[in-house]
Amino acid sequence: MQSDYLERILKARVYDVAQESSLELAPNLSARLNNRLLLKREDMQSVFSFKLRGAYNKMAQLPHDLLMKGVIAASAGNHAQGVALSARELGTKAIIVMPVTTPQVKVNAVKMRGGEVVLHGDTYDDAYAYARQLEAEKNLTFIHPFDDPDVIAGQGTIGMEILRQYQKPIHAIFVAIGGGGLISGVAAYVKRLRPEIKIIGVEPVDSDAMSRSLQAGHRVRLDQVGLFADGVAVREVGKETFRLCQQYVDEILLVDTDNTCAAIKDVFEDTRSILEPAGALAIAGAKAYVEREGIAGQTLVAIACGANMNFDRLRFVAERAELGENREAIFAVTIPEQSGSLRKFCELLGKRNLTEFSYRIADQEIAHIFIGVQIVNRADAANLATTFAENGFTAIEITDDELTKLHLRHMVGGRSPLANNELLYRFEFPERPGALMKFVGSMSPNWNISLFHYRNNGADYGRIVVGVQVPPSEMEEWQAFLDTLGYRYWGESQNPVYKLFLG
Repeated sequence: MQSDYLERILKARVYDVAQESSLELAPNLSARLNNRLLLKREDMQSVFSFKLRGAYNKMAQLPHDLLMKGVIAASAGNHAQGVALSARELGTKAIIVMPVTTPQVKVNAVKMRGGEVVLHGDTYDDAYAYARQLEAEKNLTFIHPFDDPDVIAGQGTIGMEILRQYQKPIHAIFVAIGGGGLISGVAAYVKRLRPEIKIIGVEPVDSDAMSRSLQAGHRVRLDQVGLFADGVAVREVGKETFRLCQQYVDEILLVDTDNTCAAIKDVFEDTRSILEPAGALAIAGAKAYVEREGIAGQTLVAIACGANMNFDRLRFVAERAELGENREAIFAVTIPEQSGSLRKFCELLGKRNLTEFSYRIADQEIAHIFIGVQIVNRADAANLATTFAENGFTAIEITDDELTKLHLRHMVGGRSPLANNELLYRFEFPERPGALMKFVGSMSPNWNISLFHYRNNGADYGRIVVGVQVPPSEMEEWQAFLDTLGYRYWGESQNPVYKLFLG
């Protein structure tokens, strides 16, 4: 089958709709990894994904009479757009069955490219079963998203382009795996001509159907799959793709959500493009491989395979990227509830950049602080925890706790029976190292901080909300403090939301 796939790929018809995507150096990532990392920019295709290559090649190979009867596919995303665009280019009709849960932006993208959308079922499996039913009823040709030799050959043209574009030694090519069509095509071509190049697949830890299948020696169907990287959320890989991966793929790496978010950020910093989670898997895998192997001075290629990102996911991605890079540590710290404790604690932090700082008075003896701190590496986090302990503050690192990352970091606070004479203010200050500590340090030790929340959102200005217990007899002194502080502020003590939830 080697020569068969080589021939199929060389004869594949993809360039009627696809462009030869660029192979670009990622300068920042390369410098950090101490290796030359090249990105194969499939996110720059007209449908922002490699999928149109396989879809078009399959449809272009169909006999004319079959093609004119129309095609059908099941997809919630990139394959759907590839089939719709290909059908329009070839002058035929395409029906795309999509789950009813598909975001409207993806439904609209398929319609815009001429596809007829049928919404059916809550999952891809439901849509797939209905598409196969319509295939028989309407005498259409089903275009499989990955388990078809012509689809695989279309995706394999990416491997052909990589070897043509970079003819010097390549240590490894990293490829995202969903059903396996992309890596099968790339591997079948590359291993035929340059067998010394490693082909390394990358899957999410919660969508690892190919990894489990290769370990078991047969295809394994997952009971459920993670949906963050929805472009590779496949319960069972293809029969042909499994065979090819058994033959050609050197290994598969698994990466988690935080690693993927970090890779999205890395690519953005190098290209100003935003990959979808599945599109960034290969980059996350390349980073994990370099860290594990400790290699340097090698050339690595990662296929940036898609950029159909839902805008509402960007907040989540930005939040988790720092964790994926091991640049943020999260602690729950217990300090004595007495004047000066918070200031002492802040002094221990020094000029570290804080990403979050939440506190609410709750007990007469102790106080609990939720804090996010930028770190250099995990060893830096351990050193910081030791510093807390040596100064009498109990600290628990909760960086890897999913409940914390998803929910608790946004739920610190509440009413407190101890918050007497509390005034609530919002402050805005230039976001620079030490600015938050300067604010805390300038406050009178007589004024007890009863509520504190700060979150670094990447803007030029930091924003905090502070509850301060100021005796009525000291209001003039408090106002003088505000007037000389030099930061913009807003009094929020009469805010109805504050009264409802915190006052």
